[in-house]
Amino acid sequence: MNKCFLNPLTTCLAAALMLATAQADPSDLVVSKLLPVPGNTKPILVSLSGFSGEGLDVLKFDLYVQGFGFTTPEAAQYQISGSDAGNVTGTLTDRVSGKPLFARSYSGTGLRRQAHYFANDIVLAVMQTPGIGLTKIAFKRELAPGHGEIYVSDFDGHDPAALTHDDTIVAAPCWVPGRMAMYYTSYYPGNPDIFYHSLSTGQRSIVARYSGLNTAPAASPDGTRLAMVLSRSGSPNIWVANADGSDPKKLTSNTEDSSPCWSPKGQWICFATKVRERRVLAKVPAGGGEMQVIPTSGHPSPSEPDWSPDGKWIAFTQQTLSGFDLCVVPADGGNAVVLVPGEDPSWSPNSRTLVFTRRTRGYNYALSVLDVMTKQVKDIQRTSGNDSQPAWAR
Repeated sequence: MNKCFLNPLTTCLAAALMLATAQADPSDLVVSKLLPVPGNTKPILVSLSGFSGEGLDVLKFDLYVQGFGFTTPEAAQYQISGSDAGNVTGTLTDRVSGKPLFARSYSGTGLRRQAHYFANDIVLAVMQTPGIGLTKIAFKRELAPGHGEIYVSDFDGHDPAALTHDDTIVAAPCWVPGRMAMYYTSYYPGNPDIFYHSLSTGQRSIVARYSGLNTAPAASPDGTRLAMVLSRSGSPNIWVANADGSDPKKLTSNTEDSSPCWSPKGQWICFATKVRERRVLAKVPAGGGEMQVIPTSGHPSPSEPDWSPDGKWIAFTQQTLSGFDLCVVPADGGNAVVLVPGEDPSWSPNSRTLVFTRRTRGYNYALSVLDVMTKQVKDIQRTSGNDSQPAWAR
């Protein structure tokens, strides 16, 4: 259980993650009737002037997937002006009052990072929530069947770096909240085992290596516990253990459990399962207790749930006759909303943006980023292979 492997990732990546893991104040209490309807929100209109090339691309990507739209200065609610010649400088102006909300210049860290900082400052000034421009994602990249690695990149897909070098089947990366570490499944030892991997030191260790399936790791919000799917008792069920895999406890006794995720305060574990041969979402107390079904009215066959950091939503995948759709439902259940075709949803720290997997025309897989409130979508940068199973660092 404590065999270690060395595979260091760059110090630059570790430093970036330390800056990127700020988390909103979460709550498990949800009042569904007060929630906005996803997809019904109009974008906040802004104008962009003075930027070109890479700086302009970063600003447009970051703002678009956080609920902004672009128009002329005369029609904009906010005017964004500045330059990315050399370093990024920028001013955000309220068009109604004509007064600048802030004017700043950025230096060091490279042009892309400066533009991400500027976008974050715009989001904070307008929406009063932290931006996601400096956050990271992890994902599975497969160059050929059975030959995959876990990768880490900026949330927009830039600067991808391989975390593993196993050249085998890998799956289900999961960040430890607020830490430069993650869990994932790898067949590297010849069995689907769950690994813990420190990004700051490169060390990794096996935390679940039982006969059968060991997969779908999910770290608790405080990082002290680990939920996972084990088939050590016969059927794939939800188990919870200490962060190092010790003292595992079986929480469910169904025949087909999958995809555990935690409520923001760590009281509940949500997962997909079958009840009377029908797939449903359910939750179980993290300390053990009775399972409760989470209704997803009118949307059968839900799977792959992910609980938003603010506690209000659960995103999930719905299987249809033609493929898969991305959906969200209030965390206490109710009417689910179909967003876009896709699967494998993972929430960003802002509880508004999702990264997910979509199937391309060539039946390959790529990653996209979605603003849930406006349904605005952008594909992230992709080089080669099939990218899937994304996980957003929080």
